[in-house]
Amino acid sequence: MVSRRHTAIVRLLTVSGAAAATAVFSCFSAGAVSAHSSQPFLNQFNTVTSLTTTVPANGDENPYGIAFAPRSVGKLVRGDILVSNFNDSANAQGTGTTIDEITPGGKLRLFAAINAAKLPGPCPGGVGLTTALVALRDGYVVVGSLPTTDGTSATAKAGCLLVLNSFGRVVETIAGSPINGPWDMTAVDRGSSATLFVTNVLNGTVKANGATVDHGTVVRIELRSHRGSMPFPTAINVIGTGFAERTDPAALVVGPTGVAIAAGHMFRGGFDQDSGDHGTLYVADTVNSRIAAIPDAMHRMTPFSGGGQTVSMGSALNGPLGLTLAPGGDLIAANGGDGNLVEVTPSGTHVATKTVDSTGAGALFGLITARHTGVYFVDDADNTLRLLH
Repeated sequence: MVSRRHTAIVRLLTVSGAAAATAVFSCFSAGAVSAHSSQPFLNQFNTVTSLTTTVPANGDENPYGIAFAPRSVGKLVRGDILVSNFNDSANAQGTGTTIDEITPGGKLRLFAAINAAKLPGPCPGGVGLTTALVALRDGYVVVGSLPTTDGTSATAKAGCLLVLNSFGRVVETIAGSPINGPWDMTAVDRGSSATLFVTNVLNGTVKANGATVDHGTVVRIELRSHRGSMPFPTAINVIGTGFAERTDPAALVVGPTGVAIAAGHMFRGGFDQDSGDHGTLYVADTVNSRIAAIPDAMHRMTPFSGGGQTVSMGSALNGPLGLTLAPGGDLIAANGGDGNLVEVTPSGTHVATKTVDSTGAGALFGLITARHTGVYFVDDADNTLRLLH
């Protein structure tokens, strides 16, 4: 979350590459899971392992987004972890242009280096890759861009969603209203079609000059693809409004970030899950240390106003950023205000807290779960990919 790199060193235990590989691939082999496990998901794990740096050869920093590759196609290898970088080598926010591909054993290679001058369509302001990162089963990767020219919110522009093929080349952009500062994203993936849910944080934010405005939105985008062709949007709808957002010199923008969808058989974080819930979208309201819900997110045609229904607020939640579903159906949030992961039931009960970074505020951002194995998360205090296991 912060733009300045910390130099604190966190003492970590290590795990072999083989053990890490077993950890991630186990999440693809199991079937549907029960509604809730006998204990909180986080309480099964006590060790944090630093797998690798996330800094590619060009020096990009501030890892934000994280996603599993669901299939081996092109450069993508099933079970590898994709990470998007928000800052460039000078640590200017909103200028990162790279996506890493990291093996479960911690070997990094470059998946994509995006040139703003060579995009196939509009992306207002250029390229600055955000937490909005999804890898789809048809081999395409979608990533959000909220660009700046100098790393400050004063120059932030609307950006776009970039669609990359399995070789890391941008083949399409999705831009224009209501896409305005795409900040995070999740998806329901059906193979030949997918539904994206995207938070947007620039609606009146820059103009407010640091004051909080309740203009953050969630946008649903329907994608469809035919065999041999790239996905194209068939419908774009605003389904949530009224989320708090503001500019911040340390974080560029603070607004609705993590999103997790409970929608029957979903694909997020590397596993199919039948949650028993067919349409609730959960949103991390960072400004208010809150998790909100938008009911019937898959089908609603009118926006749910007022920042959604409050599921949980305060207590262990401290500026939640990343948000994902645990295999048992609970929500796991990564706090931006401290180094904790927090587990909350869909009914709003806090059931577990794990400290995974001792540097405190500003270290945690995107995260994904691996069934019965743990939580992969990016740490942008020292630009690493880590595993709680």
